[in-house]
Amino acid sequence: MLKGKHIILGITGSIAAYKAATLTRLLVKEGATVKVVMTPLAKEFITPLTMATLSKSPIMVDFYNPENGDWNSHVDLGLWADLYLVAPASANTIGKMANGIADNLLLTTYLSAKCTVMVAPAMDLDMYRHPATQRNLEILRSFGNIIIEPESGELASGLIGKGRMEEPEQIVEFLKRHFERQEDFKGKKVLITAGPTYEKIDPVRFIGNYSSGKMGIALAEELAGRGAEVLLVCGPVNQKTSHPAIHWVDVESASQMCEVAVKEFPGCDLAILSAAVADFTPKEKANCKIKREKEDLLLELMPTQDIAAELGQMKKDSQLLVGFALETNDEESNACSKMQRKNLDMIVLNSLNDKGAGFGGDTNKVTIMHREGEKNVYELKTKVEVAKDIADQIAARYLMGS
Repeated sequence: MLKGKHIILGITGSIAAYKAATLTRLLVKEGATVKVVMTPLAKEFITPLTMATLSKSPIMVDFYNPENGDWNSHVDLGLWADLYLVAPASANTIGKMANGIADNLLLTTYLSAKCTVMVAPAMDLDMYRHPATQRNLEILRSFGNIIIEPESGELASGLIGKGRMEEPEQIVEFLKRHFERQEDFKGKKVLITAGPTYEKIDPVRFIGNYSSGKMGIALAEELAGRGAEVLLVCGPVNQKTSHPAIHWVDVESASQMCEVAVKEFPGCDLAILSAAVADFTPKEKANCKIKREKEDLLLELMPTQDIAAELGQMKKDSQLLVGFALETNDEESNACSKMQRKNLDMIVLNSLNDKGAGFGGDTNKVTIMHREGEKNVYELKTKVEVAKDIADQIAARYLMGS
């Protein structure tokens, strides 16, 4: 999977820089073309000559090479690469990446990169677990960067703990899986619903919820990045996406969302219903703004169309239907019941009892349940990472060999 791939390897000032030599040799052996960018301090740990010999390419440290008069263009590098891997990534460089500081070639290349960026931290355990470092790593994750988690073990300080850069052999396997995933949804047409629905009371008021649409948009971007053609049917949200493989359809009400979903689902291989659709809508909608009176205002509500149930009835054996369940009590039994009643193949459960999960935020904590009874429980993660977990579950269970 690495043959012919263009990989930038960024090396920072860390004792783990010695691993970059093995990492480069393995990448080249797999058929990748590797260009190495080093920070000035990285040269104190491993020589440019070593890296140039192993990568079979001149090493870039400075913007300008006085020996031959060449400029090292961070813009050209960013366009050239299929992947930018920073390994090892020191706490200092991680902090600069998270805050947009661009005071060397490695960092300006990072800000110019159009490709996936992976970061392999390497530092002492106290530096790694410091709140500032953890915050910076979360910021990088929110940008869509992939963190290759460090290992626990003996560190250069002599202490034992988490902070060792992952071994080169494991990083290469990680990269292989990444490029395999880039094409596992190729040729698949996917319908995704996202965001809230607004059910009008009058021209200025509505019944709605706190959904931001972030989870559905993250799913759309993840699947589009893995080769799918995505139709994203989205309620009123502030966030947008510009991915060329995502066709965005704006809707407002549950009935509008249902109309589009029912129309488009027959032509799709997969539907993921992540929208927070209102369960009820006003029976009567006023044409003019309702004025405040002394008496109580009574609203009569009626059920909205059940999109999951509608698609579940339509679903063919060749199609996959994934739902979401946000629960406050009896979470797993309620989610399982919903999956069975609505003919879903898989359901993603999150609970408002879990801190950091639910509407509005950038994180979620989910349990993925399958119709056959299998259950996968995940820790609190960013919604970008949760989208990867959901896509991985779909690909592993339903797409392999299809």
